Amino acid sequence: MMDAKLARLSADTIRILSAEAVQKAKSGHPGMPMGCADFAFTLWYKYLRHNPHNPKWLGRDRFILSAGHGSMLQYSLLHLFGYDLSLDELKQFRQWGSTTPGHPEYNHTPGCDVTTGPLGSGFGSGVGMAIANKYFAAKTGLDKTGLADNKIFIISGDGCMMEGTTAEAGSLAGHLKLDNLIGFYDDNSITIEGSTELAFSEEVGARFTAYGWRVIRIENANDIAQCDAALAEAMVSDGRPTLLIGRTQIGFGSPNKQGKASAHGEPLGEEEVIAAKKHLGMPEGAFIVLPEVRKFCSDRAAELAADAAEWDKKFQAFLRANPESAEVIAAMTNRTVPENLLEELLKVTPVDKAAATRVSGGTVLQRASDLVPALLGGAADLAPSTKTNIKNADSFTAENRAGRNLHFGVRELAMGMAGNGMALYETIIPYTSTFFVFSDYMKPAMRLAAIQNLHEIYVFTHDSFYVGEDGPTHEPVEQLAMLRSIPGFTVIRPAEAHEVAHAWAAALQADGPVAILLTRQNLDPFTPELAKNIDLAKGAYVLSDEENFELILIASGSEVNLALKVAEKIRESGSRVRVVSMPSQELFLRQSAEYQEQILPGDCLARVSIEAGSTFGWHRFVGIFGLAIGLDRFGASAPFSVLAEKFGFTADAVLDKIRGHFSCDGDCACNCNCKH
Repeated sequence: MMDAKLARLSADTIRILSAEAVQKAKSGHPGMPMGCADFAFTLWYKYLRHNPHNPKWLGRDRFILSAGHGSMLQYSLLHLFGYDLSLDELKQFRQWGSTTPGHPEYNHTPGCDVTTGPLGSGFGSGVGMAIANKYFAAKTGLDKTGLADNKIFIISGDGCMMEGTTAEAGSLAGHLKLDNLIGFYDDNSITIEGSTELAFSEEVGARFTAYGWRVIRIENANDIAQCDAALAEAMVSDGRPTLLIGRTQIGFGSPNKQGKASAHGEPLGEEEVIAAKKHLGMPEGAFIVLPEVRKFCSDRAAELAADAAEWDKKFQAFLRANPESAEVIAAMTNRTVPENLLEELLKVTPVDKAAATRVSGGTVLQRASDLVPALLGGAADLAPSTKTNIKNADSFTAENRAGRNLHFGVRELAMGMAGNGMALYETIIPYTSTFFVFSDYMKPAMRLAAIQNLHEIYVFTHDSFYVGEDGPTHEPVEQLAMLRSIPGFTVIRPAEAHEVAHAWAAALQADGPVAILLTRQNLDPFTPELAKNIDLAKGAYVLSDEENFELILIASGSEVNLALKVAEKIRESGSRVRVVSMPSQELFLRQSAEYQEQILPGDCLARVSIEAGSTFGWHRFVGIFGLAIGLDRFGASAPFSVLAEKFGFTADAVLDKIRGHFSCDGDCACNCNCKH
């Protein structure tokens, strides 16, 4: 049971702490925490299964503040329930070095399970967490024990409901009948510009009912008793995800700003904070937590810790009684990858004939799925083209939670956000897949994956203008530069089948998100002699070389074969050349200066890059005297062989560009001593 008077006093404490922290920082959003305090406290005190003594406890429910601008709501809760978040940290809200940043950040603040801020992203990630929970329980046998019946709780607002992310993810969740997902919609009818009537008049409940959700309404979500009753109903599954729609007053407790847009995204003002304390009957001092509130929450925290300890005992007993399940659980929670992974992947890599790297990737994926139990993923309705279905495996459905092939539908943005949530559940290495050009739809999710340093793999196929007849809308040009510009994000563009195996090995062993870019068109495999030179893990390596070389050709992906052909022609003319395969600029730039100098020695300034995409960024490798060959225009609709000729991606055309660029007598500024 929950003492109603103390619960209300605790909720009012959250309101005032939130308002005070925002006021002290002189920036932030006080209105949402003040309006949601009643629901959030009821959830955390009575229904959320968590352990303040161990924020990473495996048996916990997950809490997602999708309306991340209201972060002081979560920080106040974490503080009251005894997480490692002191009152001094609340006073340092939004300041340098604090653990209370402007929006919740994963692995930064103890108890924050996801980084949120972009509205709707938390909702989409929550759907991925719900998928991961269902899959983990089914694959390990925990679904039959009650030990993995976790809930994913989300608090979202009007902005989340307007963003398309929520629409895509909500539709997918309803289709999959993710009944472990419980969302709360803070229906306060206020956004930054004013009333939601300015731009938003839909019936959200009807929309979610159409998606296949159960909708429960809370007429007054600033009434703890109503919140309690609605949560009690939501906890009893009816086989569908649940959306609680709660009418709240933004800035509840602020006598002059309650219900107004002025409470949303700016401090209340010193006088209004004082007025709110008086209005709610709270003490006058700054950042005060009354002893009775402190005891009320700490007593509950002790009960939660005891419940967690009891869960741990049952879990350990299950592991002892079920050694096979225990092995799977260990592999998934540790996201284990075998040490000889590359060796095993190379054994199955098809290298006997020319093949598209998407085909090679599909073959490698089959073996990777055997070796890495945590690997789970799918495509945005494109698996037959991206070759990302795991053969001899079922689909993940509402009826089969152990299926390994996810079908995200034509929902790239939701797929990206769900992939983040799957990684955040910390038992899955997710992969998601679509055509490379549609990575545009996934950019917000990939950026968040990088911010959170999530171990996640993106398989993008049809990676250049060689898509051909589909034309410029389907031919990526600038997307390579876009991905490479994301801090902490690794891009790998393998040249042929051997490099594909190396790429998958690197991605599965990575620390952070990785995109593997694969071709639609066939590529010749390296000869055994060339394959021995592969060192993809270092990002770039010397593939073909001569002593006293005069020119360096650098290429990635499908253009490595082209670079080898150009090198043959250059050598026929009596000149010496080095060919460097650079499948990953990011991996190369993480190597020592000595290694980088070894591959691209500073005394050879005659350098050429070849890549079927934007030349943006390549001059950091070819230098100001070098030549970057690429495509700085949009593609066209024609057979790929025609496009190669028209865009100058033939050996003769590339050679002509090189000769034209380095047309000198050996006494030029680049000191290339070229004789081409």
